Order: sequence, then C-alpha cells, then structure tokens
Amino acid sequence: MSAAPFAPTRPAPAPGAGGDAARPPVLELRGVSRRFATRRHDTLALDGVSLSVREGEFVCVVGPSGCGKSTLLNIVAGFERPSAGQMLVDGEPVVGPGRDRIVVFQEAALFPWLNVRANAEFGLRLAGVPARERRERAREYLELVGLSRFENAFVHELSGGMKQRVQIARSLALSPRILLMDEPFAALDAQTRDTLQEELQAIWARTGTTVIFVTHNVREAVLLADRVVVMSPSPGRIRREVEITLPHPRDPDSHGVADYAAAIRDELRTEAAAGVRR
Repeated sequence: MSAAPFAPTRPAPAPGAGGDAARPPVLELRGVSRRFATRRHDTLALDGVSLSVREGEFVCVVGPSGCGKSTLLNIVAGFERPSAGQMLVDGEPVVGPGRDRIVVFQEAALFPWLNVRANAEFGLRLAGVPARERRERAREYLELVGLSRFENAFVHELSGGMKQRVQIARSLALSPRILLMDEPFAALDAQTRDTLQEELQAIWARTGTTVIFVTHNVREAVLLADRVVVMSPSPGRIRREVEITLPHPRDPDSHGVADYAAAIRDELRTEAAAGVRR
C-alpha cells in the first residue's frame, strides 16, 4: 500500500501579501466547551471558546495555570473531544487525532534505542513512507534544525535542547497542516530556551507551517506569535486576542517586544484580580 503524498515545504506568506483575509482559516473552533465530571466533582475547563486560525499563522495561547490551555490543545490534537461545540480543519469536522495535526510536547518523547535519524524517521515509518524517502526527509529536517552531524548519535548523548530539536524535526517531517506545541521549551535552561526561540522563528519563516503554541511565558509568546490569545482563569474563556505587528525575526530585548509583553501581563493581572473578587 503506497503512502499518502506529503505537501512540500513552502515559504511563509509575505507580510501584507493580500492581507490576512486572503489566508483561509485552516482551523476553526466554534463554541467549544469541555467539562470533566466525576461523582465528586464537575469541572468546566473550557467555556464557549471560539477561535479561527489562518493558514501559515503563528498563534500563541497564554493564561494562568488551570485556564484550559493544554485542554484546548488536546482538543485540537484530537486527544480529547469537546463536551459542546465543534472543531473544523479545512472546513471539515474533526473528532480524533490525525497526521494533519502533530504535537511537540514539553518532554521530547524520543526512543532511546534509536539514533537521531531513526527517531526523526519514526512518524514517516508509521505512515508507510518508503525507506529511501523517509531517510531523505529526515535528513532534510535534521539539517533544518542544525543536527545533521548528529544523525547517528543516540538520545543519551544529546542535550535537552538537542532532544527538542529532534522532536521538532520528527514532527515537521510529516508536513502537518498544524504544528501544536505544548510548552516545548519550559523545561530548558534560559540560554537554551533563547536559542531555540530564535531558531523556531527561522524554521517557521522557512516552512510556513501553521503553529499553535501554548506557553506561560508572555515574552516568549510576543517574540514568536502573529497573534496572542489571552485566556481567563477557570473556566477557560478567550479574554482577548492581541495582534503582534512587529516584524520577524524579533529581538527578545527590544522595546517593542517588552511593550507588548507588559500590556498582556497587565491584562492577565487584571483578570486574576477580578477572579479573586468573584
């Protein structure tokens, strides 16, 4: 049985090329809610979340712990089903996982008995891609993340940042319509995190992949995103969407990044204070 063809990599849409309206939504959430009910507790984690993500857009989701960020990402990934509402990808309802939506987790989840290239090939192997093609694609994306000369190394020989690069290469090799990133740099030291943030900007510029990135780090969100979605505490609702109009690549120490981050932090503090009073 032959494998389904993979879409070629493509450049990110040029700023102002046809305007954002020219980019169709690849993902739509319509009134999505998620309730977790047991005999003792009934928790509404998400309440009526509606969100549209355009082709090639980089969207970051920020909010306090317990606001439903990861639950939202799990619903988009197809790991969980909403209790109410609907999710569409390319206009079609989606109710489960798919190769069009790939998740990069906080922990790299690599196989220690496989070398770097074999780990990068793993998703392609599951998809039935022929050996020669998956080897070429794995090498292409290992080069993209700067790991070409480590393709024969094993997981125990890699730093934390290198492991995350392998995970990103493995995910991108599948040419997903949407790359979902769940706090992928949170466990890394500050210097490695800064380096990977810079590299991710370059990777996104080269591939044009649609990205939804969950983070607690407001400055990280401003540094990376076209748009930052600010969520309120439980039950999770979208409080505000902030368009980041700064050009890429961005400097984490620039006044523009600092000003946007300060405004979003003020929004989160205001919402937190309101939650205490409720």
